[in-house]
Amino acid sequence: MMDVAANLDTISSNIKQSCSKNNRNPEEITIIGVTKYVTIERTEETIQAGISNLGENRLEGFLEKYNYFGKRAKWHFIGTLQSRKVKEIVDKVDVIHSLDRLSLAKEIDKRTEQPMECFIQVNVSGEASKHGLHPDDVQRFVEDLAPYSNIRVVGLMTMAPHIDDEQRLRRIFRELVTLRDSIRDQKITYAPCNYLSMGMSNDYQVAIEEGATHIRIGSKLVGSKG
Repeated sequence: MMDVAANLDTISSNIKQSCSKNNRNPEEITIIGVTKYVTIERTEETIQAGISNLGENRLEGFLEKYNYFGKRAKWHFIGTLQSRKVKEIVDKVDVIHSLDRLSLAKEIDKRTEQPMECFIQVNVSGEASKHGLHPDDVQRFVEDLAPYSNIRVVGLMTMAPHIDDEQRLRRIFRELVTLRDSIRDQKITYAPCNYLSMGMSNDYQVAIEEGATHIRIGSKLVGSKG
């Protein structure tokens, strides 16, 4: 029997342990419960357990959950977003984690009535199967966002490969940290870039040790089905 509250206790304990290694405050970590594979009932259990940030990566799944829960949760869209689908979610979603092209930024800017919090997705690992900008292209991309007053770059996001090589994972996360720092230190008004969305069920502890502020937890929190 899946027990979201018990899973959350375990995750919270692991977060404290990871934070203690470099004197971080566990309160700095936002847990995003990734509910893309689970039912309305399991999502309800997740909210009841105290998770107020929920992540969806498919339009249909997001709309189904949003239509049921509305603003009981803060909604993070964490999947690839087609420009033509922006109009269907832009007034409902709170944060977009997958900004990776100017055509998408232009559409978000046009459709939203207030600044949208966005993470720029960066393909640090270089995997062909992963979306996101090449790290070398991020600086220019941030500069090119200047005309879009409704885009607010709150941070960078990456997806690490599913591997057991901890040192490679650390290198990937550290590269995103370095990139984030370089953007943040420029003090760009529309791109404060304070946050790092990195780490999932299999690697969130390593991600936190390397500086993650937002972790996206699916199976270890809510299960993979049900």
